[in-house]
Amino acid sequence: MIYGSEKLEVKELSKAEELSGKLQFQQLEDKFMHSVLENDKKIIDSGKLISDAINQGMSSFSPDLMFEQLVKNYTIAKHIYGESIIRLVSGYEPDYIKKNVGIPEFQKELKEKIQQKIEDLREDGFLMKDNSLSEKGIELASLVLYFEELDKIIPKGIIGEKISKKVFIYGEKENARSYKKGDRYRDIALKKSVKLAIRRGHNYFGNKDLQVYEKQSKGQTYIIYALDASGSMRGKKIEACKKAGIALAYKAINERDKVGLIVFGSEVKEAIEPTSDFTVLLKEITRIRASKETDIVSTLQKAIELFPSDNITKHLILITDALPTKGDEPEKSTLEEVSNARSKGITISLIGINLDEKGKKLAEKIAEVGEGRLYVVRNLEHVDMIVLEDYYGLS
Repeated sequence: MIYGSEKLEVKELSKAEELSGKLQFQQLEDKFMHSVLENDKKIIDSGKLISDAINQGMSSFSPDLMFEQLVKNYTIAKHIYGESIIRLVSGYEPDYIKKNVGIPEFQKELKEKIQQKIEDLREDGFLMKDNSLSEKGIELASLVLYFEELDKIIPKGIIGEKISKKVFIYGEKENARSYKKGDRYRDIALKKSVKLAIRRGHNYFGNKDLQVYEKQSKGQTYIIYALDASGSMRGKKIEACKKAGIALAYKAINERDKVGLIVFGSEVKEAIEPTSDFTVLLKEITRIRASKETDIVSTLQKAIELFPSDNITKHLILITDALPTKGDEPEKSTLEEVSNARSKGITISLIGINLDEKGKKLAEKIAEVGEGRLYVVRNLEHVDMIVLEDYYGLS
């Protein structure tokens, strides 16, 4: 990863706990939540299959066509569907299919397994009669995405008592003061307290040795997560960015901040003004499909429209893998709109995925004019960490 030259300060985190009401999944069926929590493999695999299908740009399943493509040209089928979908819909490892797909007996078995899986999804209500994705299927996919991301970020300390130095390169928060009655125990700076006691020659902790991290007070922050859903983002890219959006929404809403969403491609496909309703954000993030080209100008215009005019912290996170391609002078009009957004109190950070040199130069200008930060991602596994780091850096 390449980070902007600006030094960032990472805030001390406290344990994230679900808020009553907004972070509860009232709109999602209880049996799904229980099945995922109890690690029901069939339910989890169904949710993962639906999620992967959406990420590949699919809105429905065609078992006969899928089978024909696998038999006719496995390499092309693999490109269309991806290994995960092939594995989940057939029950076979992709390499095994590739090796045996020319055998008539195996072909018959493969076709039956694909048809049975799609029939099971339809009978469970995850697909409509025409094999298109149902609302019930979207809800299940959103839960699976949610739990996959929390299983990743909570054990690593991204959301927890502290920030891992291995994850956040800018280190731990240095500002600390002496403990006062009423301070939270979770804010005690243990290492600093130990060092202070040693320097004083104490062999026990007294109240005067205890140090606590200072919490910087800030007003409510409104964030809009703007995700590029152009065709080049299909597959693993859009999956990683979806999970990063879920992590951001989860953390920010727990901090009493509000999060909005813009999905853009050749036009703004979806726009949600900053909200505290995590369930709405989760389901809309899950629905995102990649298609067509990139239009950042319309995204910036929509963000200005969605942010309230109040004197609050307003921050836009743009995540994309390409230069804007729509319009006569897309680079010029993009920077003009960035400047317009900044004049309205909106800061802009940009997260670029595998940008080329030309794209990186424009991204640097966007971050500079928008008075935000630039992150160039080389490893998709780190997208959620970067998005959260940008959030933590807001004062």
